[in-house]
Amino acid sequence: SSDLITLTLGLVLAACSSIQYNLPAVSGDTDGNRRAGKFIWHDLISDDPKGTEAFYGALFGWEFRSLELLGANYWVVSLDGTPIAGMVEQSGIAAQRDISQWMSVISVADADDAVQRVTDAGGRVLREPVSIGDRGVIAVFADAQGAHFATLTTPAGDPLDSDSLPEEGAFLWHELWTSDVAGAADLYAQLGGLDVATLSSERADGSEIEFRVLRSDKLTRAGVRSLPDPEMPSLWMPYLRVESIDRLEGLLLRVPELGGEVLVPAMPRPAGGYVSVIAGPSGAPIALQTWGSDQPLIKDL
Repeated sequence: SSDLITLTLGLVLAACSSIQYNLPAVSGDTDGNRRAGKFIWHDLISDDPKGTEAFYGALFGWEFRSLELLGANYWVVSLDGTPIAGMVEQSGIAAQRDISQWMSVISVADADDAVQRVTDAGGRVLREPVSIGDRGVIAVFADAQGAHFATLTTPAGDPLDSDSLPEEGAFLWHELWTSDVAGAADLYAQLGGLDVATLSSERADGSEIEFRVLRSDKLTRAGVRSLPDPEMPSLWMPYLRVESIDRLEGLLLRVPELGGEVLVPAMPRPAGGYVSVIAGPSGAPIALQTWGSDQPLIKDL
């Protein structure tokens, strides 16, 4: 059941975060300020760390650095020397089904305030706020619709907003697929002090997608949309940047041979570019989005 998955996920993350070790800061590229509402980190819970490392290493050149010597089943993932994500090994707990997934991490100014806002909105706390050293204070939640996410309050400040596109294989965009667009958008707007803009988006068959954008001042932080399939669970979908449709098609050809699966083939998006959804060997879904250098910065949309 979804309750069992949520409980198990909470236990896994509690075990990970209760180990007394010091995780590195998400970025050294900061001016000391927090940027509430910005996605500043990503953790992959994987039941196949070796397969995951080989998969993303071959597709995008990701490099994995193990922190096992520090007593943690945790890897820091870098692209061209820049840390972009982490990987947690799903182990030690007998779940009735696999819970491998990407956990998107949102900056908040106050973790205890986030706990209050999530619970007031009908969500659940899967891990109470806990300090993990230089990384900061992390808490893990399920919102009222069941989407999992984490918050982080950094001690030294959040990564700067870049004036250039992320390179291929880096995180480009974050989108919540949810059964309650209005309610969910309101929660995340409160968590990050964000504004909500309502956009309409049309599917290829002419039906309309309910879509909202979360903005901090003029910076676009994330999207919130209705579920593509009403039977699927609500979730935060992270997007990786791919330079062109030719590159995307080439990557999708490699996904099965590397042990992954193409869940949604490449299709055009109303906002521009093409998108596909894949899963690595652990089964965790992630989107690939083409976004060329001639297109605007995501934060300026």
